[in-house]
Amino acid sequence: MAESIPLARYAEFASYVEDRGPALLRMAISVAGNREDAEDLLQTALVKTFFAWDRISSPRARDGYVRRAMTNTQISEWRRRRLEIYPTAEIPEQLTEDPTWHSDLADAVERAVAKLPPRQQATLRLRYYEDRTEAEVARMLGVSVGTVKSTVARAVAKLRKDTELAAEPDLGR
Repeated sequence: MAESIPLARYAEFASYVEDRGPALLRMAISVAGNREDAEDLLQTALVKTFFAWDRISSPRARDGYVRRAMTNTQISEWRRRRLEIYPTAEIPEQLTEDPTWHSDLADAVERAVAKLPPRQQATLRLRYYEDRTEAEVARMLGVSVGTVKSTVARAVAKLRKDTELAAEPDLGR
């Protein structure tokens, strides 16, 4: 036979949740890390607290009981998630990018830019290395914006033909 829960118990618990709910939600957010998970965590903790409501002797101990229920629930969830990762004797092969490729590419680009005529070098360095606008580059070099555009286009065309830059990186694929 199911135990009959007195109506006063519901009213007292509902009043407690209404009064302390926002503070308890803030605590849950600090434990869970985001609002959605915190709301679920708080709901679970409040259910556990409701079933223990008669055993909580002091009204001042209620917040502590709810906080402890949230902490224990969160720890249980972490343990459950940890079990989703299964140890294995064989490590699966993973494709990884060779980190030295980036520095090798930077060196190759620097060598290719150094082969360009001085005006193209200056235009490319100002436009792309220093991230200047075409108008700024034109002002700095004392030329028109159209000259900057055409100089950049010619320089990029030469870089595209550079055999040192044409090689694709080998990513282990």
